[in-house]
Amino acid sequence: MSLFSRARQAEPRTPLTDVDLVLADLDGVVYAGPGPIPHAVESLLEVERTRRLGYITNNAARTDATVAAHLTELGLHVAPDEVVTSPQAAMRLLGGLIPSGSTVLVIGGDGLVVEAEKAGYRVTRSADDAPQAVVQGFAPEVGWRELAEAAFALKVPEDEGGIPWIATNTDWTIPQARGLAPGNGTLVSAVHTAVGRLATVAGKPETPIFEEAVARFGARRPLFIGDRLDTDILGANRAGIDSVLVLTGVDRPKHVLAAPEGSRPTFVVGDLRELHEPYPEIETAGDVVSVRGASVRIDGPDVVILSEGERPIDLLRAGAAAIWRTGRQIYGFRVPERLYADPFHRP
Repeated sequence: MSLFSRARQAEPRTPLTDVDLVLADLDGVVYAGPGPIPHAVESLLEVERTRRLGYITNNAARTDATVAAHLTELGLHVAPDEVVTSPQAAMRLLGGLIPSGSTVLVIGGDGLVVEAEKAGYRVTRSADDAPQAVVQGFAPEVGWRELAEAAFALKVPEDEGGIPWIATNTDWTIPQARGLAPGNGTLVSAVHTAVGRLATVAGKPETPIFEEAVARFGARRPLFIGDRLDTDILGANRAGIDSVLVLTGVDRPKHVLAAPEGSRPTFVVGDLRELHEPYPEIETAGDVVSVRGASVRIDGPDVVILSEGERPIDLLRAGAAAIWRTGRQIYGFRVPERLYADPFHRP
């Protein structure tokens, strides 16, 4: 499926039609910082009534049990095994590189330490302990000293006998209640700059974390909800999973319009209430693309709004479909500001 090639159906179809498992990202989708994003909890509770619901997170700072407790406090019903974390995916990767019982230098918080110990590894915080691998994940307390230990342990290139380096994820930012803060990708980049090596990534947009989730739930038709094109949607596409981009987190309408082919979602919604609404067809007539009452035409280098329609989300859907179907890059167009206006909620 794609945003602009859905077949006409006799019955209205929602993003949830035929789906047996919904997998939701957390930061920017369910919550921003400690608090819930508007409409997220009640919308997911409605999902719970008819389908399996699980959660995927690149954030390595907390354990699956801690995440489940947080979600339960927000009003959801979540058990620890319904939370799939990037540290769990990292341990799957690590298991193919070094044996259980090895010493691992962990850069990160409890979420990573607990999973490393559960996998049978001996955790150290010092490069002086001759670790056989470095695993790095986000935690608010990670600072220069911890990054320096990683650099010391990784000073020898892997092709010259150096040890493996696994990053739970490389998200550049993480949504917080006060705005966007540096994410694990920023911290991994600091170590990369110091040692000139690249980490192997376990979480989104790589496929191990999605494969773990689908296998754990035994899903045949999963749907993934995320707020980032470069990790969430790209990762779902690589894993062959339909995806929803929700505009309550990092990526904004202008990013949707500019999305490269591999990072385009199946559905775009303003907030999670729209999971339960009929998803409009993308209709084309010559060079005109329409979604309900919104219509956009490509005229050479110009993107022309013919009708804004009644809902900003429909105008964005029409504009994205019109631009995407040309196969041209966004910088080749003159795009009216109204098309990437941003009335959608974000932290």
